[in-house]
Amino acid sequence: MTTVNGLPAHVLLVHGVVVLLPLCALLLVLTALWPAARQRLAGPNAILAVLVVLLVPVTTDAGEWLERRLPRTPALHTHTELGDTALFYALPIAALALVVWWRDREARAVPGRRTYLAPLSATVTAVVAALALVVGAAGVYGIYRIGDSGAKATWSSTASLPATAPGHD
Repeated sequence: MTTVNGLPAHVLLVHGVVVLLPLCALLLVLTALWPAARQRLAGPNAILAVLVVLLVPVTTDAGEWLERRLPRTPALHTHTELGDTALFYALPIAALALVVWWRDREARAVPGRRTYLAPLSATVTAVVAALALVVGAAGVYGIYRIGDSGAKATWSSTASLPATAPGHD
């Protein structure tokens, strides 16, 4: 995907990643720590997190297309290098979201049915919650860094240009 309505697709797709990945991270922590939230939100968050994993390569591919059409600057290079790490934040969030959902599903399983991932184990729950906090925080920080570098790459040269609007001479 290269353009949408004449705009570079990356400019539009990136908003999905920047909003949805931190949302998935927040929901991951919430569902890992709070049983009531887990029952209602673990399934939808698992689905959303997997969709974000699919969205990240589409967004980075669109970004690489755009990169080939822009002047090479150190800020753009930094952004593209950081952008390549987005999948490494999305994958663990999605994996843990699936684990949280699966454990909740297994905890509500029919009595006597074999369960996996020890859904009633307090130790496993604590480990999953700790991992959720670390992975969620890393994901939010990582996406912040990627977005911040993209904003700097976009606006650092533009903001220094003289104003050309009427009344600014």
